[in-house]
Amino acid sequence: MRLLSPIDHVLLRMESPRTPMHIGALAIFRLPEDAAPDFVRQLYDTFAALAFLPFPYDSVLADLPIADAAYWKKATPDPTYHVRLDALPAPGGEAELGALVERLHSRPLDLTRPLWEAHLIEGLSDNRFAFYFKAHHCATDGVAAVETIKSWLGTDPGDAPPTEGVDPSPDPSLLEKVTILPRRITEGTVATVKVLNKLVGMTLGPDSFVRSAVSTPASVFNQRLGPHRRVAVESIALTDLKTITAATNTTINDVVLAIIGGAVRRYLLDLDALPDTSLTASVPMALSRERDTLNAAIGFVAPLGSQIADPLERLRVVAAHTARAKSDLDSMSRDAQEHFALLGMTPLLLAQNMGAATKLPPLFNFTVSNVVLGKDKRYLMGAELETIVPISFLVDGYALNVTLIGYGDTVTFGFVGCRDGLPHLQRLADYTRESLAEFLAAATD
Repeated sequence: MRLLSPIDHVLLRMESPRTPMHIGALAIFRLPEDAAPDFVRQLYDTFAALAFLPFPYDSVLADLPIADAAYWKKATPDPTYHVRLDALPAPGGEAELGALVERLHSRPLDLTRPLWEAHLIEGLSDNRFAFYFKAHHCATDGVAAVETIKSWLGTDPGDAPPTEGVDPSPDPSLLEKVTILPRRITEGTVATVKVLNKLVGMTLGPDSFVRSAVSTPASVFNQRLGPHRRVAVESIALTDLKTITAATNTTINDVVLAIIGGAVRRYLLDLDALPDTSLTASVPMALSRERDTLNAAIGFVAPLGSQIADPLERLRVVAAHTARAKSDLDSMSRDAQEHFALLGMTPLLLAQNMGAATKLPPLFNFTVSNVVLGKDKRYLMGAELETIVPISFLVDGYALNVTLIGYGDTVTFGFVGCRDGLPHLQRLADYTRESLAEFLAAATD
């Protein structure tokens, strides 16, 4: 039996028509030189055969009413529903592709079916096509989603798609159904005591991420969400980030956070809405995972130094807080880490379900996360993957999410914002490029 974990369960309960809780990825491929005119149609037919469908994409959610929980039950997905073939109107540029993906990403998944959709999109200019995939966050996190996508791609143009499926787990017995709730209560109580003992020490010191969370200022990013999304994209060279880290003795993650701090600073100055104190970001940190672990991350809140004009000073502030946060979280046991993550999500769940998300002080301003696809080139039936864009989810009261993915020598930023609440989202992407240029100038001066 594969039960939803407490964290997966929270992610499922946060679903609403305005806040669909799926994550996605947009991959852009270049057609092989010898591609037939119906190459994308052939690819669609191959994928629609569903010969390789890893858990939990081969399953639906089934309720455990006794425990107010759910488990994954083996199903037979309908390929005509889950796999779609779409086409762009001429001239098939980035604007047309972006408009289509924004609409697809705004649409909630059907929770009565396996929780994923795949769209093959032809008609893209310059001999390219696109693939958009989305899955509910209770079924996967960013790291697991990237691993799934990697399993569909080869490192050689001649690699064939995988054909090996996953054996289903049996349905839960009556005894398992009856005992799951008391077992989870016992486990949760023990772990919560451990977390509370750690929490006291984590509040001490000026670089405490707990103190950063409770001092988060209100901002234009903290508002009630509409149902529609905007997506913006920016790509930068990995070598530029490494140049800055080498010159400042920091990490790539620190540099990225400080760069985003500079971008949102410029964006909010344009709107005359920059708070006097630093904006903060919720930063997920991946945990080690066992087989079939669907969500394995813990988060901390870090200041972005958005009130600081000097990029290197901003980076010093960010680096001090992230180092302390990672040290605090690493000192916990794995069980305590998971329950700390659950504890941090509980206020978001309660506020969203009670309609109070924008009436309570924000715990952070937006989320910044990152995943890695790898340095090697990847291919899908001979088509080279050129770009992959992560597209995440929004929670009510938090109208922006920034996710990065490393592929080859490039790091790509995927900005997702509330269409109704954040004007000119593409400017954030543009200002990210400008913020990087400021860092390079300062670090190499």
